[in-house]
Amino acid sequence: MDKLWYVITTYVGHEDNVKEKLEARTESMDMQENIFRVIIPTTTEVELKDGVKKEKVKKMFPGYVFVEMIMSDEAWYAVRNTPGVTGFIGSSGKGAKPTPLPPQEIDRILVNMGMSRVDVESELKVGDKVNVIDGPFKGMIGTIDTIDTENNKLNVLIDLFGQETPVEVELFQVSKA
Repeated sequence: MDKLWYVITTYVGHEDNVKEKLEARTESMDMQENIFRVIIPTTTEVELKDGVKKEKVKKMFPGYVFVEMIMSDEAWYAVRNTPGVTGFIGSSGKGAKPTPLPPQEIDRILVNMGMSRVDVESELKVGDKVNVIDGPFKGMIGTIDTIDTENNKLNVLIDLFGQETPVEVELFQVSKA
């Protein structure tokens, strides 16, 4: 089973509360193997008010929370029955499981937040093999040489013309091999 991203609906203004409750529920129900990350996509906007610049964090999708999970019956039950969750996007209801977000959609959202679909801290380390899934080196397999978590970039050693060549790729351009 794959870790995929799903969108859950909640009441507008209750996103933070749902995120907290879902994370606590994941711990208490011992669901860490099925429910991984819970995020509320936000952007930072600069407002000019009375001649003073203020940074304001705005929710990109009010009323929605994104959850990375393996869709098992137990995980689906845990998320669906979390207080404040009103449903899933992509589910017809009547007990039907939802469809996950397409990778290109979640990649765009995560990149805007300075994140990646690949959870660097838990999934990648120097020496791991990765598939390049986007960009000029698409379709090639390489070995991670260095990880730049601050800029969401990797230096990957790829075999070009019989030589190991270091190339820099964005995190969203790779998947674990």
